[in-house]
Amino acid sequence: MTLLLLAVAALGCGGLSAALASRWPGWAGRLGAGGAVLGSALGLVPVARVLSGSEVGALELGWAVPGGALSLALDPLSAFFLAPILALTALTACYGHGYLAADAHPRRRGLSWLWFDALAASMVLVVTARNGLLFLVAWEGMAVASYFLVVHHAERDGVLRAGWLYLVATHLGTAFLLLLFARLAASSGSFDFAAWRAPAGGAAALFVLALVGFGAKAGLAPLHLWLPEAHPAAPSHVSALLSGAMLKTGLYGVLRMLEILGPAPRSWGTWLVAAGLVSALAGVLLALVQRDLKRLLAYSSVENVGIVLAGIGLAVWIRAHGDSGLASIALAGALLHVWNHALFKGLLFLGAGSIGRGAGSLDLEALGGLLRRMPWTGAAFLVGAAAIAALPPLNGFVSEFLLYLAALRSVTAASLPSLAPLAVIAGLGLVGGLAAATFAKAAGIALLGEPRSPGAAAAREVGPAMRFPMVVLAAACVVLGLAGPLGLAAVEAPVAHLLGARGEAARALGALAPTLWTVGAVGGGVLLAALGFAGLRRSALAGRSPRTAPTWDCGYGAPTPRMQYTASSLAQPLTALFGGLVRERLARGASGPRSFASEPRDPAEPPFRRAFGAVAALAARLAPLETGSTHLYVLYVVIAAFAVLLWKLA
Repeated sequence: MTLLLLAVAALGCGGLSAALASRWPGWAGRLGAGGAVLGSALGLVPVARVLSGSEVGALELGWAVPGGALSLALDPLSAFFLAPILALTALTACYGHGYLAADAHPRRRGLSWLWFDALAASMVLVVTARNGLLFLVAWEGMAVASYFLVVHHAERDGVLRAGWLYLVATHLGTAFLLLLFARLAASSGSFDFAAWRAPAGGAAALFVLALVGFGAKAGLAPLHLWLPEAHPAAPSHVSALLSGAMLKTGLYGVLRMLEILGPAPRSWGTWLVAAGLVSALAGVLLALVQRDLKRLLAYSSVENVGIVLAGIGLAVWIRAHGDSGLASIALAGALLHVWNHALFKGLLFLGAGSIGRGAGSLDLEALGGLLRRMPWTGAAFLVGAAAIAALPPLNGFVSEFLLYLAALRSVTAASLPSLAPLAVIAGLGLVGGLAAATFAKAAGIALLGEPRSPGAAAAREVGPAMRFPMVVLAAACVVLGLAGPLGLAAVEAPVAHLLGARGEAARALGALAPTLWTVGAVGGGVLLAALGFAGLRRSALAGRSPRTAPTWDCGYGAPTPRMQYTASSLAQPLTALFGGLVRERLARGASGPRSFASEPRDPAEPPFRRAFGAVAALAARLAPLETGSTHLYVLYVVIAAFAVLLWKLA
C-alpha cells in the first residue's frame, strides 16, 4: 500500500501546488498535470501486481471519528477499477495541459488542476476504502471536486445550471447510500466492510438502495439527467475522466455490495438485466437524436453503463442456477467492457474537445470535412466510433462478444431457462444496431463531406500535447481488439474474486483464448488488407493530375454544402420509429413551408423538472428559517435536543 499512498500524496501535492501557483498559469499547468501523471504512474505499479496474482498488504489506522477508520485495501476488484481510473487520469492530464493553455481565463488554471487532482485522489480512495464512513467521505470529495470542474466555464450560459443539476443528482444518490450504510452498520455493529452481512429478510431492500444510490452516480436511466448537462459544460479532458472513470465508481459500488450482501438470488439478476437493457436502449436512442457532439457522447455513456449492468445481471442469473463457468464468461464480458468503455469513451471525448477547439463548434450541423483538415483527430475519432459500435477487430467487439457467447450458451443449455439470456441477446442486438447508426452519423457528418460553416472550413489540427493521448487510446483500442486474451488475463482475478470459483473461472476463460486469438488474427488480416489496398491506391494515383467534368446533379447547377445530409435528416428514418424522442417545429410562410427544426426530447426530464420545481418552492418557503436571529437558532437547537430526549425516554 505504500506506493498507493504515495500516489494519493503526489496527486494532492500536485493539485495544491498548482493552486498556489495560480498567478503563473504555465507553472500551475505543469505542476497540476505533473502531479497527476506521477501519481498515476505510482499507483499503477501495485495495481499491476494485484492483477497478476500478487497480494498487497492492507492499511489500518485509527481515526477520531466515531465508527470510522482509515482502512484501505487493494483486492482484485479494487485493482481492476483502479487501472482505468489511473490510466485515464494520466492521459487526460496530458491532454488538459494543452487544452487549458488556450483558456480565456488563465488564472483559473491552478484551481482547475486542484480539483482535477482531488477528483483523481478521491476516486482512488473510493475503490480502496474498507470502512463505510471513509467511503462516504471520499465519495463526497469526489462529488465536490467534480462539481467545481463542471462549472469551470461558469461565465457560459447553462453551466451553473448543469453544475447544480449534478449536485442534486449526486446527493440524491448519496442519500440512498446513507440509508444503506446505516442499515448495514446497525445490523453488524460496525462500519467496517468486513463485518457487514445482509440482515435476515432485508437483503432485497438493501439491494434496491444500492442500485439507486450507485446507479445515480453511474448514470443509469432514469437517473441519468445530469450526464447530458454536465458533460457539455465541462472541459473536454474533464468529460473524458468523468465518463471514462468516475461513472465506473458507481458500477464498482454495485459489485462491492453484491459481494457484501452474499449470494444473490436469481431475481436480482433478472432485475439487473432489465434495468441494464432499459438504460442501454434509452441511452442509445437519445444519443441518436442529438446534434451536440458531447451530449451525444454523454447519452452513449448511459447506453454503455446499461450494457455493463446487463452483463453483471446475466452473470448473477447464471450463477444462481449453479453454472460458475458460464457466469465467469458473462462477468468477464461485463468487466472487460468497463475497461473498453474507459478507452473508447475517453478517446471520443478527447476527440470531441479537439474538434471543438479546431472547428470552433460541437454542433454537428456546423461541421463537416474535418478528416482532411484534422487528420490525427479525425483518424482517432473514427477508431473510437468503430470501437464503441462494437465493430471488429476493435476492443468493443471483444467484450460484447463475450456477453453474446454467455447468453447463447445459456439458451442452449438444457438445465437453464432462457428468458433472461434471450432478453440480453435481443437487447444487445437492437442496441448494437442503433449504436452503429449513431456513430456512423456522428463520424460521417463531422468528418466527411464538405464544411457546413466557416469555422469548419478554417479548422486546424490541435497541438502534440492534445494529439498524444488520443493516439495512445486509439492504439489501446486496437491492441485489446486484436489481442483479446490479454483482456481475459486481466479480468480473471476479479472474476474469480467475485464468484469465489478461481479454478472454474480460469478454465472457462482459458478455453476462450484460442477463439479470441483467431478472431483477432482474422480481424487483423482484414485490417492489414484494407490498409494495403488504400496504400496501393494512393501510390497508383500519385502524380496523376485530376480531371474535372460536369456530373449529373439532379437539376442543381451549383451544389452547396447545405445540400448535404444533416445529422437530423440522416437519423430521421430511425427516430421516426420511436415517437416522442424528437420535437419537430415547422414554420410556415405564405406560400408553404419555409423552415424546419428538430429538437431532442428526453422523456425523463419533465418529471424531474416538476419534482425540482416542487423542491425549489419548498426551499423558498423555508428560507425565512435561514435568516432568523441567533436567539431563534438557539431555540431550535433546544427544541430538537428536548425532542430527542423525550424520544429516548419513551
